[in-house]
Amino acid sequence: DPEGIGTSLGVIELYTFPNPAGLFSLGRNLYRPTDASGEAISGTPGSDGVGTIAQGFIEMSNVDVVEEMVSMIMAQRAYEINSKAIQTADNMLQIANNIKR
Repeated sequence: DPEGIGTSLGVIELYTFPNPAGLFSLGRNLYRPTDASGEAISGTPGSDGVGTIAQGFIEMSNVDVVEEMVSMIMAQRAYEINSKAIQTADNMLQIANNIKR
């Protein structure tokens, strides 16, 4: 409010599953419950086995590992290609130098 007093608008609930490995991956860190995962169990942040919420923090797993690995492989291949091009140019210059002699 204008006087700087906070007002609680609600409580954020977190959910857990009896078998998290049974969740169906939709991609981009989204999951859908299945019969194998069991029913979602509601919990308050900080309660046993549910997890916590911390303001101003970035989740440790905020990257897509597969996407980052693909990017790394592409960068590595580009580096290898450029390195090979430099080696080839160096060899051509050595051959040209040897022809002059």
